[in-house]
Amino acid sequence: MTALQPDTLIKNPHACQVETSVDVAAPAAQVWDVVGDFGGFNRFIPALARIEMTGEGERSLRKKFFADGQNLVVEQLNSRDDQAMHMTWTLIYNTLGIDNLWAAMRVDPLTDNRCRATWTIIADHTDAHTPLGFRDFLQGFADEAMGNVQAMFK
Repeated sequence: MTALQPDTLIKNPHACQVETSVDVAAPAAQVWDVVGDFGGFNRFIPALARIEMTGEGERSLRKKFFADGQNLVVEQLNSRDDQAMHMTWTLIYNTLGIDNLWAAMRVDPLTDNRCRATWTIIADHTDAHTPLGFRDFLQGFADEAMGNVQAMFK
């Protein structure tokens, strides 16, 4: 009999990295209240119908239900630092053709009333996407979301 060994399907991705930064005309803490709310991404991503949270803080899970009624993403919060204004998370399950995904959100103060919010995504795709199509999909999704954040504070 073969002894079972610890294993996981969650792996650090490496195939595709995208990043979107926007300068926002607001204090960093106010912007962090929006982009740092792990359970509140539907505030700036209109494609999300709702988010359901399980747990609080690190290791909490969010289920993102899309407005199309067909797509679902489940992610786990890996780290969060409200003082430094950054957090990271990992993909657990999705219906979007993403294999592995790691993401980070951070807010950096520039002046008292101006900051930069940055969303970094590193992901691997499944056969549902070509490499170029996948990069365009991720970049477009992040660009639109962060553009919405910027517009919220105009």
